[in-house]
Amino acid sequence: MKADEAAELLDKDREQDRFRQLAAMVIGVFAMLLAITGLGGSNAGKEAINNNVLASNYFNFYQAKNLRQSVLTAAVDEFEVAWLSQPALPEATQNAIREKLRQYKATIARYDSEPETNEGKKELLALARYHEAKRDHALKQDPYFDYAEALLQIAIVLISVAIVANLVWLSFVGGALGLLGSLLAINGFLLLVEIPGLA
Repeated sequence: MKADEAAELLDKDREQDRFRQLAAMVIGVFAMLLAITGLGGSNAGKEAINNNVLASNYFNFYQAKNLRQSVLTAAVDEFEVAWLSQPALPEATQNAIREKLRQYKATIARYDSEPETNEGKKELLALARYHEAKRDHALKQDPYFDYAEALLQIAIVLISVAIVANLVWLSFVGGALGLLGSLLAINGFLLLVEIPGLA
């Protein structure tokens, strides 16, 4: 083997080593992004479930308050129509009925709105809608994370194969898929753009 052929082989080996090093660094970056994307997707899924449960709980609490309020309203109507319209009732009984009516009406008003405890119907409905909105936001994020994870995994595999098979063009395909996966992951966190078919 001549000296110029040996130098040429050394240059080719250095070039392949640079390609392998660069490809390995890209794989490392994509693997890191894959881990972050997996965490984001997992958190979005948990957030969707938790907020769905909370919204459901608040709606159920709202319905329970509504039912109690309806029962008390019916009792007030019954007291007013059936009992207070009877003049023969003793004054003490009428006063007791009026006191009970006052208590019922105060409870009915409290069931409508109770800002100090956030347990009035108005506050419960607002809390339920707040958690619905958070659930919907998390559900919009989730598909972006799913597709990003898949693309990043495919990119890592393609670049690994490119290193072993020494196919530079395959590393570019893997890099493009990894870049697309990275953009989807960023969009999953920030929801900058709504991509039809993903949301």
